[in-house]
Amino acid sequence: MKLKAGDLLNKRTLIIGGLKSGKTRLLAKVIKDLIKLIPKDEITVIDMAPNRIGKIGGKLIDYIDLSGIRYLSPERVYAPRTIGRNSEEVLRYAEENKKVIKTILDNFKHNPSKVLIVNDLTLYLHAGDLADLMECIKLAETFLGTAYYGDEFDDKGSGVNLREKRLTQR
Repeated sequence: MKLKAGDLLNKRTLIIGGLKSGKTRLLAKVIKDLIKLIPKDEITVIDMAPNRIGKIGGKLIDYIDLSGIRYLSPERVYAPRTIGRNSEEVLRYAEENKKVIKTILDNFKHNPSKVLIVNDLTLYLHAGDLADLMECIKLAETFLGTAYYGDEFDDKGSGVNLREKRLTQR
């Protein structure tokens, strides 16, 4: 897929795909192009991704140097469906993620930037309120994000998969 950073300015763009589809790698490439067009201090990156588990996922800083860019990421983010052993654990990890990510979203609401980039926003959608995320997106002139959209994970009957897919479609 060929995305040009200049074509994304003043738009809202969501990169979706399944496991290991290259969402974060593509996002990193677009950021490299974007910082040639606009000052770094006009960009905020909110990285909701958990640390890499094997060859799956990882944070944006695993792919690109974000020096000079406002980078907000929780100290600890869980991969609920990967580490949760049953429905209750999946939901508990999703709730923990919601709490720490909501703090970061509130931070952005109080100090928005022209460009908002969110890596792995579906981690918040497992238990968080879509309205919180949409409010942040509306505060930025340009939004670019990644979201998991697939069927590879077992949610252990928690309902997280259905919720994630439904909210991503909105």
